[in-house]
Amino acid sequence: MRLKAVGATWLAIALSFVAFRFGPHNAAELHATYGAPGLAFTGAQFLLTGTLLYAIAVTPYFLRLMEPQSCKALRSCEVLWRLVRDPALTLASPLEREERVALLATLLKMFFAPLMLMQLLIFCDSALHNGTMLALGNTTSRGFLAAFNAYGFWMTIQVILFIDVLMFSAGYLVELPRLGNQIRSVDPSLRGWLVALLCYPPFNLLTGAVFGSAVTDFPRFDNANVHLAMNLLLLCLMAVYAASSVALGWKASNLTHRGIVTKGPYAWVRHPAYTCKNLAWWIGSAPAISAAFGDSLWLGLQALASVLALSLLYLLRALTEEDHLRGVDGDYASYAQQVHRRFIPGVI
Repeated sequence: MRLKAVGATWLAIALSFVAFRFGPHNAAELHATYGAPGLAFTGAQFLLTGTLLYAIAVTPYFLRLMEPQSCKALRSCEVLWRLVRDPALTLASPLEREERVALLATLLKMFFAPLMLMQLLIFCDSALHNGTMLALGNTTSRGFLAAFNAYGFWMTIQVILFIDVLMFSAGYLVELPRLGNQIRSVDPSLRGWLVALLCYPPFNLLTGAVFGSAVTDFPRFDNANVHLAMNLLLLCLMAVYAASSVALGWKASNLTHRGIVTKGPYAWVRHPAYTCKNLAWWIGSAPAISAAFGDSLWLGLQALASVLALSLLYLLRALTEEDHLRGVDGDYASYAQQVHRRFIPGVI
């Protein structure tokens, strides 16, 4: 049984690698070169190395499992094998709760784990190449604002995003009883999965095609003081966003219930990450919206609707997450009573 658990885990890891490696939407980042001179590698090489190291690292754990049948990858494979062997019977018979959780958890990890690892590499590489302290030091003669624009903002935002993705990468890759981050349930609703996946590639390509995007990575304001103040505020919001991920710790992951987190920013509002990300997006879109209204009322309304649609998508994510947690854990209702506001303290 332990060998079956290991085999099932390896199979899930291999399928996850193949799906991401040969997905056409990942070609650019997989073929790009990262690292430094003398230690350069492609994204595909990084992903393959990470996959092999992870498969090796988890093997001793599954070989020592006291209850191998609890392995989520094994339970998922058993469900899929039943579906292949007798699809009519499998579809006619509802899955047991443990089987459903195992199947959804495995699919969730297979989708998000390689995505998070590649994002981790990209943010790390960006921080190292676009904002080193040496480069910052070489621009001091041009003034603080010039240094901030050229290096300070980019280095800071990449570090913030790196911390956020690092926490979620750990959450998807590591699930141990001693860490208290075992997946107790996964949102079974189609709506919950849909609104979550629309925020990530490749599905966010559809989101962008339908909604458009007025958000820029680094908004430029005409007035130097306004430019500096708004971008510093944006960085502060994103810092709270990353702090929310740090507060989740080993429990960080989408669409799962791994225990209610009430510390850090979650002591103030129930969805601090969504609040901060959306406020940062509104700041990031302000110059584009202003320019669009300068061209025509119609273009301005389109740009405004684009950002509003993204905010509504994250509102739906918050509502579906709460529906899931309320349905599986009575403690969430107590938490919601204690922290009344979803998004902004004392407001909403």
